[in-house]
Amino acid sequence: MATKDTDIQIKELTEEIARLKELSNLKDQIIDEKKRTIDNLTNTIYWLRKKIFGKMSERITSKPDSAQLDLFGEDLTDEEKKELDKEKEKEEKEIKKATKRKTRKIRDKNPSWKDLPVVEEIIDSKEKDDIRYRRIGEEISFKLAIVPRKIYVKKIVRIKYALTAKTALTQEAEVLPSVVIAPVPTSAIPKGLADTSLLTDIILEKYLYHMPFYRQVQRFGNMGLTISSSTIGDWFSSVCELIKPLYDELRKDVLSTNYIQIDESTLPVIDNEKNRAVKGYIWAVNDPMSKNVFFYYDGGSRAERVARILLKDFKGAVQSDGYQVYNKFENQKGKIMLGCWSHARRKFFDALQDNEELANYAIDKIRLLYEIESEAEENNLSFEERQQLRNDKSWPILEKFEEWLQKNYVTVLPKSIIGKAIAYTYSIYPKLVRYIMDGRYHLDNNLIENAIRPLAIGRKNYMFCGNNEAAIKAAIMYSLIGTCKASGINPVAWFDDILNKMPEYLQNNKDITELLPNNWQKTQNLHKSDKIIPEP
Repeated sequence: MATKDTDIQIKELTEEIARLKELSNLKDQIIDEKKRTIDNLTNTIYWLRKKIFGKMSERITSKPDSAQLDLFGEDLTDEEKKELDKEKEKEEKEIKKATKRKTRKIRDKNPSWKDLPVVEEIIDSKEKDDIRYRRIGEEISFKLAIVPRKIYVKKIVRIKYALTAKTALTQEAEVLPSVVIAPVPTSAIPKGLADTSLLTDIILEKYLYHMPFYRQVQRFGNMGLTISSSTIGDWFSSVCELIKPLYDELRKDVLSTNYIQIDESTLPVIDNEKNRAVKGYIWAVNDPMSKNVFFYYDGGSRAERVARILLKDFKGAVQSDGYQVYNKFENQKGKIMLGCWSHARRKFFDALQDNEELANYAIDKIRLLYEIESEAEENNLSFEERQQLRNDKSWPILEKFEEWLQKNYVTVLPKSIIGKAIAYTYSIYPKLVRYIMDGRYHLDNNLIENAIRPLAIGRKNYMFCGNNEAAIKAAIMYSLIGTCKASGINPVAWFDDILNKMPEYLQNNKDITELLPNNWQKTQNLHKSDKIIPEP
């Protein structure tokens, strides 16, 4: 009987032990899951802090090796510490000596300011005496100076002529006009008070130098001109209406090519119904060959519908980031979708804190791809030669990298930063490798990101657009200014010239494509740094 009770107790204890082991294993699993969650959240916090407060340069910063001695810890002996102090003192002396050392600067024989106007100022000695001294030469030095900006009134006087009394009595007077006067100069705003130089200044101050209209009003007030923001707004609207056909031609020109880059960026716009600024989106499309770029705003939407409008009739290669909207065009006839290695590399830089070994491997392979592109640039290879170089050197790297992605895709945690980096790169890998198909294709989408950068700076200054119409006008200006900058054209000279010419071109049905920045540049003899500078 006792034996039977003992067996029952043993069985119960065994079951209890098994239950406790099961609970312990479950507890361990929960702890492991919590630990992974904590690690993911810690890495996410690190990533966010880096984005907000840290440097955004994609450089690898070496971390201290735990196997190395702590130079300032207890692992050093007193003698080693003294030796380090001596070395430190020696280095500080060398640095101090180097900073005090004067080096002779060699003046550039071809300075950037060589084409600026020169105003000569002659300084004669007060102690010179024509009897005791004779002139033996002169010493010349240069200083860069600037004349403060001035607003002035341009008074236009058109002289009128009438037939003389003697001519009026002749038969010739029947075919001659009785009064002769020069025509009114063309103006961007007919009968408007603003000269093209002032309109150019207002436009570029906001969309090139990011100064909102209300700040310009304050600046004009300090210069002696009282003008309202509404007046400047009306002038600006008139200019936008004038050059809108030129923007349309620019857009048509970019989309008529067979290789473009596309991206989108945020643009806050005031929603009158909600009485606050809402996050809208503006699209940018760039032609890497001609460097023409245009911005497109469609109610602030980032939806697939907008991409379909932009790319509906386009035939050729489209380079973009991994935004899922572009996946819809993957199998469309006539379109080749290209990826951006810069975006993929950025994901792995963000993952360095999460998994340094895997992240560094990916970064190193991507670095090799960029080094091959640098080699092509240094040797000034043609597109055909660049394509051959990619087939010989880049393709083997791409094959090995794909194998590495496949291997590690299933081994990392999907929600970890390194997991997301590998998943992102693996999902768009077919797009990433297609750049080797043509020597014209770029490795990344950086050109379009550079075109968008002024937009990001601008919205930090003027904060938002007042409405959808204002956002459309901003797209027009950023398109034309961005194309000028990318092509090395001085926007001041371009705007001042085309604002005078556009009324005539439109009135006489001339070909306005002649005024597009690249075409305009061919007909000009202006230097890139030419500027309109008032006489001192």
